[in-house]
Amino acid sequence: MKLDFDKMNGLVPAIIQDSETRQVLMLGFMNKEAYDQTLKTGKVTFFSRTKNRLWTKGEESGHFLHLVSMKEDCDQDTLLVQVRPEGPVCHTGTDTCWGERNEEPVLFLKQLQTLITERYQQMPEGSYTTTLFQSGVNKMAQKVGEEAVETVIEATNGTDERLIYEGADLLYHLLVLLTSKGYGLDDLARELQTRHSDTWKKH
Repeated sequence: MKLDFDKMNGLVPAIIQDSETRQVLMLGFMNKEAYDQTLKTGKVTFFSRTKNRLWTKGEESGHFLHLVSMKEDCDQDTLLVQVRPEGPVCHTGTDTCWGERNEEPVLFLKQLQTLITERYQQMPEGSYTTTLFQSGVNKMAQKVGEEAVETVIEATNGTDERLIYEGADLLYHLLVLLTSKGYGLDDLARELQTRHSDTWKKH
């Protein structure tokens, strides 16, 4: 990486983005020392223009920005820094410096898939997911069918609240079934992505 620190008197803007949600969290500036320090420690460090020194985000609050990746732009004078934030980013206590919430509820599905996979590998006692795996593929498939019927009933004759409730049940039980067969959420996503192509043809 060959950054042009000379264009702005030794500084480059650093756009800070959550690596999971892709939400822009803040903007800071780095000089060469701050850049090197970030790479060395794995915690995002800026050059503070007001304090006139290096400043690691979170050094006082504990709300560090853990480095995932850094990329230069096409002009080599701006950084895109992807991070895992530890706590709120803004000094005002908000998730971002624009007062926005840093969340993407759909990403919980990845956490759920990870949890279901762990249950399949460890089979802890007292877990409902464990009992599903132990019941066998036929029982799991039957459960998916039951949840699908309940979802249809709520869609046609029920309430919106119950539709969402039953739809969540359906999705959960489908993920359990897929996991038992060695598949998961990513496989569904890849299939849908393939179908989005202009060259895709129905089987």
